[in-house]
Amino acid sequence: MRTERVRRKTGILFAAAAVAAVILAAVLLFGTKNRAAAKGDLDEILNYTITIDVNEDATLTMLYHIEWKVLDSTSEGPLEWVHIGVGNKHFTKLTKLTSNIKTISKYQTSSVRVDFDRKYKAGEVVVFEFSLVQDYMYQMDLLTEGETVYEFTPGWFDDCKVDELIIRWNSDRVESWSPACEVESDGYLKWTTSLKKGGRYKIDVTYKNTAFAFNANKTIERFSGNNGSSNPAKGVVIFVVCLIGFLFVVSMTCVKNYSSGANFGGTTERKIVRTRIEYYPSCPACGAPRPEGKDNCEYCGRSFIKSEEKIEEKDIPAEEKELRAKKSDGLYRYTSSPNTYIRVNVINVPRPRSSGSSHRSGGGGCAHSSCACACACACACAGGGRAGCSTKDFYHTNVTLRAIRKHTKQ
Repeated sequence: MRTERVRRKTGILFAAAAVAAVILAAVLLFGTKNRAAAKGDLDEILNYTITIDVNEDATLTMLYHIEWKVLDSTSEGPLEWVHIGVGNKHFTKLTKLTSNIKTISKYQTSSVRVDFDRKYKAGEVVVFEFSLVQDYMYQMDLLTEGETVYEFTPGWFDDCKVDELIIRWNSDRVESWSPACEVESDGYLKWTTSLKKGGRYKIDVTYKNTAFAFNANKTIERFSGNNGSSNPAKGVVIFVVCLIGFLFVVSMTCVKNYSSGANFGGTTERKIVRTRIEYYPSCPACGAPRPEGKDNCEYCGRSFIKSEEKIEEKDIPAEEKELRAKKSDGLYRYTSSPNTYIRVNVINVPRPRSSGSSHRSGGGGCAHSSCACACACACACAGGGRAGCSTKDFYHTNVTLRAIRKHTKQ
């Protein structure tokens, strides 16, 4: 009975803590959102272009071109410096390429800090460029034996939109890529998109393992840290989110243990969807030739697709061994049929758990992992921003360190 009462009290305390954490997070985040919306956008990125070349040692030489427009220099002051998120902490040979950059340096592990030559005010556009050499961006045999995949997500911006994001990747020795893109006349793959606030865009580029001097000991290192500086209010929000993440994992573990016995839960499995596409070599309406990677004519808008059908692996001709081995997203060409491709899409589908299957709980490792994820997701400076985000109260919390200390003393 005593044990049962203790368990009951512990459950009540846990529930109360969870409710309090949710309320506190909602108040902080909702208040932040409303204040930010009221003040309007501080900046806008007109163009964000990254040009990438693969070096013989499999590192990447990356050239960043950014056109940054200041919309508001009153609320938070003029634009003096920014930080731009890069692939990961393994970058070298950081070089400024435009004279308006006063200094450039590594910032908070996985970012580049750019200090400008002067203060930029509302209506002004600062166009700047820098380059670096990036490593740990690929993984051998990631999806297919004998192939190496590069994954790249450009640094994102939580507080301003990107009108035009362009990624240019030298296509020399490339086997495949995802998503579909344009192939320029100079041999570069070109992805073009726009990003909302906080929006992210990921590309994959695949090579044969023999294409460059790939190192099997190097694996893709994805961003998992905090690129922002120490803002007290932000720290409170992150702590609350971490607490919620921990409580969520604990509660879901209980639900999972119950549901596994009742056959409600299950893991997921990868499913590959293949589509065979035949294109017209030229537009059936205006006769314009079809550019590589394009589904519609840029002149009249007519579709280049002649036929499209879902197929299984067994439907791929035996002579197309390369196509049968493709297990990652992308558009791949048939060698035996002109103007014919196969589009591969990889999706996750739930796998039902049989009633007789055993279940092993995630343990402490799962809780730690989820908390780390929650904390990382809360770090809005992960991609990039103006003046280190917190320097000028970018989150509009109106909470100062002095106020925190005063409240603590009380």
